[in-house]
Amino acid sequence: MSNAPNTKILHREIKHVEKYPNAKVISLGVGDTTQPLPQPVALSMSNSYNALVVRCKEEYRFLNDKDENKEYARGLSTPQGYSGYGLEQGNKELRRAIAETLYKHLSVEDTEIFVSDGAQCDLSRVQLLLGSNVSIAVQDPSFPGYIDSSVIMGQSGDLKNESGRYGNIKYMKCSPENDFFPDLSKTARTDVIFFCSPNNPSGHAVSRQQLQQLVEFAQLNGSIIVYDAAYAAYISDSSPKSIYEIPGSRKVAIEISSFSKIAGFTGVRLGWTVVPKELLYLNGFPVIHDFNRIICTSFNGASNIAQAGGLACLSREGFKEVMCKVDYYRENAKILVDTFTSLGLRVYGGSNAPYVWVHFPGSRSWDVFNWILDKTHIITVPGIGFGPAGEGYMRVSAFGRRETILEASKRLKTLLC
Repeated sequence: MSNAPNTKILHREIKHVEKYPNAKVISLGVGDTTQPLPQPVALSMSNSYNALVVRCKEEYRFLNDKDENKEYARGLSTPQGYSGYGLEQGNKELRRAIAETLYKHLSVEDTEIFVSDGAQCDLSRVQLLLGSNVSIAVQDPSFPGYIDSSVIMGQSGDLKNESGRYGNIKYMKCSPENDFFPDLSKTARTDVIFFCSPNNPSGHAVSRQQLQQLVEFAQLNGSIIVYDAAYAAYISDSSPKSIYEIPGSRKVAIEISSFSKIAGFTGVRLGWTVVPKELLYLNGFPVIHDFNRIICTSFNGASNIAQAGGLACLSREGFKEVMCKVDYYRENAKILVDTFTSLGLRVYGGSNAPYVWVHFPGSRSWDVFNWILDKTHIITVPGIGFGPAGEGYMRVSAFGRRETILEASKRLKTLLC
């Protein structure tokens, strides 16, 4: 969420608590994970002092030195356990594990993967790569960070108050009427296309055919796709989990992803960006060289502790537990989908993403926000905060403890009473 809607939501929540001091407010707003870290992952970060990383049959695991099994933090205070700067691009074993576990058979090399402190931070670094003299297109609705970073970079032009759009940004409407995929025959050519699948906020995951159309559109126009795959692990059908599943995509796409929403790393902070070697500027110069320069200039590398956790996430045991967390949130989403459907509302998302996108036809998003908050003491997010096409919709997050989601479901079912 951009700063303005977040601030507005917080202000209204504070006013609500003042008005109802005994109410137990439930937040289904900010997409922050709530389940604890998988134990193998937490142990890898706390007990990996002087650990030996072993690769065995494509599995990565930690074997602690029997003579030196101390907490990582304490180890850093000793001459033997201290470590300073790592590689700006990331731990080599972690980069290899990402390539072999998440991009298996997709020809992504470990040297094309840049480990970071999260997808949102990488978005800003990609914007540094692109510069201010580029034209951009975004899905409408979409994650506000694409637009906000474009405003900061000077790409956006002036805000048109009557429409809520910036003059130099092309908004690609994605709604139920077009299966949440833009009509590319009516979409103007831009230098850069920001695209998120599964989409935040709508929860829609593009089909293989749709993504093929997008790649071909970028090839035809000489555009770069910045593909946000932060929620790819939630895909439960045949929708592609990476843009690199599409032939020709390595020549037109950068992919950003994260451990935040799959492993509960919203506070730990760890992500990655893939820049294929085949992605070239018009003059033939490889984009990866410029991105590597930006990383080495603006970033000193992800935390060694966080990277130890990331490597554990991709071990056989760790990955199994990580996907259990994903299944937990997907079940939460199903509960919410069923709840709003029982009220006779049109509901989208939830099956391939941890977000539920609910339509309240004829209503303004902020009015619905106030109504839900006043009647149920539940925080949601007005769809208008994700772009003009979000008006009349609400985004409801499935991140929460099961008992909280069940209580929220109980309260929401009283909305129309």
